[in-house]
Amino acid sequence: MLEEATYPRILHAGDSCVVVEFGSTISLDINGQVQSLRRALENKNIPGIKELIPTYRSLAIYFDPLEIPLEKLKSTLTSLSTMDEENITTGGTLIVIPVCYGGELGPDIENVAQHNNLSVEEVIEIHSRPDYYCYMLGFTPGFSYLGGMDERIATPRLETPRTLIPAGSVGIAGKQTGIYPIDSPGGWQLIGRTPLKMFDPKSEKPTLIEAGYWVRFKPISFEEYQSISSEVAKGTYLPEILTKEGASQ
Repeated sequence: MLEEATYPRILHAGDSCVVVEFGSTISLDINGQVQSLRRALENKNIPGIKELIPTYRSLAIYFDPLEIPLEKLKSTLTSLSTMDEENITTGGTLIVIPVCYGGELGPDIENVAQHNNLSVEEVIEIHSRPDYYCYMLGFTPGFSYLGGMDERIATPRLETPRTLIPAGSVGIAGKQTGIYPIDSPGGWQLIGRTPLKMFDPKSEKPTLIEAGYWVRFKPISFEEYQSISSEVAKGTYLPEILTKEGASQ
């Protein structure tokens, strides 16, 4: 019989990476601990730590064992991973993402509406109402795994995936919603598109959304979409960035 794991726990992932796990489920509380450890390590700027990769429930720490011995790193991680709950927060940066729903930019929104016995207007209202939490990035560069979608608009993936989905497309797959950051194949139901550039490899900060951010979708007209697209192309558009207080889901 396997012993029940105790958290947080440190796991080895080769000779230059360790993973700190905070739990076995997806929750804001667990991811809040992941993000708090990430921030603590970034603030300390410890020599030898090369990269931090947060996931739903863990943080991978890549390090140079010649600069920082494994046992010293584990000791530091143990002390930082057991910080007081008062220091753990799920508040922070909230970025507003303008979305033009339906039409050519959201060709599957009728599917979503029909599947859930809703009108297109209701789908838009339900999708744009909550603030979504970005648990992690993955799949493609800058793809954000968002939590918090209302199950009333949950819809299965397309039976036949598309070979090309334009960057900025907003989709639904099952109980998840997300934004395609680059042109790529995919099978999500497309309900709209944002004119913002979600991933720019030439930028100092290549991803618009980061793990730990909150996302709010703002419905816009096609004319507004075109106007913002023009500003983005010129490099003059400034995304609306707010501060969100700590919250639970």
